[in-house]
Amino acid sequence: MAGRRSARVARGTRRSSKVKAVLAGGAVLGLGATVTLAAWTDTEWVFAGNAAGDGPGLGTSSFEVEQNTTNPYAEATYVQDETNPGGALAFGVSALSLTPGDAVYAPVALRTVEGSIAGSVTLQPAVAADGITTTDPGGALYGALTVRVAVSPTNTVCNAAAFTTGTIVATGPLATAAASTSQPLEGDGDSVQHYCFEITLPASPTLPGGTVLADLQGRTAAPAWNFAAVSQ
Repeated sequence: MAGRRSARVARGTRRSSKVKAVLAGGAVLGLGATVTLAAWTDTEWVFAGNAAGDGPGLGTSSFEVEQNTTNPYAEATYVQDETNPGGALAFGVSALSLTPGDAVYAPVALRTVEGSIAGSVTLQPAVAADGITTTDPGGALYGALTVRVAVSPTNTVCNAAAFTTGTIVATGPLATAAASTSQPLEGDGDSVQHYCFEITLPASPTLPGGTVLADLQGRTAAPAWNFAAVSQ
């Protein structure tokens, strides 16, 4: 009996040693796994660059329109004037001495600047010119005058003939007439819209609203127009 017990104890001792060896091996493996997780690391970055890789690759376009009130339209006479009253339309000396039935004319050309994207432009109704002193009690002359505006993609002389060769975009009382359509403007100044303004003092002795034409003598008026432009 004693011999058997000794054998069982020996076998148990050997099994215990194996378990301890396995556990020890597991501990070694566990330690080894922890070391493996602490691996080398690296990062990579990119940025929104240009084709050459030396500058920003994202940005916005620009849209800018310029005007020229001097026909023929020399490059040097294109300007930007974005606040009322803006550039002065040259209606001529006779525009200050209108008599019943007279009409006077003045041109302006619009285009985009170099580097601008394309867009369109729409003439708005006339308003009083800021900072220009006039003599027109009650605005009677301003209310009596009528306007027509013709536009052409090619440069023409701004006179009565412009209203047969061009497209009439506005006509009616000075204070309310606005363009019925918009005109396209190509980018980089690649197209020009040529506008011709016609201002007329009616010949009727009595005007709408009861104004007597004879009462308008010696008065002055200074309307200003806004060309509202929007990019495509």
